[in-house]
Amino acid sequence: MVHVPARPPAGAPPVRINLYSDTQTRPSPGMKEAMMAAEVGDEQHGDDPTVHALCDRMAALLGKQAAVFLPSGTMCNVIAILTHCRPGDEILAHETAHILSSEGGTHAALAGAQIHPLQGARGMFDAETLRAAIRPRTRHAPPQSLLEVEQTANIGGGAIWPQAELDAVVAIAREQGWATHMDGARLMNAVVGADIPAAEMVAGFDSVWLDFTKGLGAPLGAVLAGSQEFIDTAWRWKQRLGGAMRQAGICAGACLYALDHNVDRLADDHANAKALSRGLRQIPGMVVEEPDTNLVFFEPSGAGIEAGALVKALRLQGIQLSMLGGRIRACLHLDVSAPMIDETLAAIRTAVNR
Repeated sequence: MVHVPARPPAGAPPVRINLYSDTQTRPSPGMKEAMMAAEVGDEQHGDDPTVHALCDRMAALLGKQAAVFLPSGTMCNVIAILTHCRPGDEILAHETAHILSSEGGTHAALAGAQIHPLQGARGMFDAETLRAAIRPRTRHAPPQSLLEVEQTANIGGGAIWPQAELDAVVAIAREQGWATHMDGARLMNAVVGADIPAAEMVAGFDSVWLDFTKGLGAPLGAVLAGSQEFIDTAWRWKQRLGGAMRQAGICAGACLYALDHNVDRLADDHANAKALSRGLRQIPGMVVEEPDTNLVFFEPSGAGIEAGALVKALRLQGIQLSMLGGRIRACLHLDVSAPMIDETLAAIRTAVNR
């Protein structure tokens, strides 16, 4: 059965505090003005100057030769894997990686590639685990061709891969002759949280992408970066999967605005996440994971209420959260203020006390 997104509970009011995801952000007035003022052209013909400006800026930010503008982060992952892999190849990734859990089996369906799930705490695996997964190069084993990591690790709690661990697993990939790909959906959260320049953080990766629809607040769009040869092939896959976006400068303008205005402020989301985490810990029976960035995972395992019931009770008060892997996730972003954190904590206390 195909999952259909659930409707709000009967009688639920409009959402006032949206902690469901940072994809729920709305373009600000300034961003809308930038979109309307953007110079546009036909992206298919290479005539959109705003798209060119975004791709050039992202290639420089990530220390890569070239970049391509795409509608979504999932499409970035799909095109990257189609570019890196051949049918029958094996990808090594964490068992909770987005490419394995949340992309509809696309990589098997389209690339004919299988994913070898690696274990490790908080959505990350270490060099020892990766080395133990290396297969002998025989005709009986699938060719291992790609190492994939997620920065930050979503189901891992928004955890930031330490640079030393990234470097260690990349070194093994290089030894084995594998390509390397980073799912950088929330890469700038990691950059701000770790205070490491983006180009330095992703230097070991052949391809990397950044999503503008999460904490950066754009209505759509992601940019995939890599070598010029990689991007040339990625463009062919973009054509095969739907083609160019024509006057895409309107959307690219939002992304440029986000780079100018919404990166440094990610630190505010991290601070709000820590404030929410501190408040949750003061509620008896609440098990809370310490956040690295803007995601707070928690469980009311000893609070006398089931997680799903708590999420429903809050939704009936106009506060929306999500459930991932049996845990509640609160996602902080630019549309969530510090007073909203206090209101959410008060609502949780009320629900638990009932």
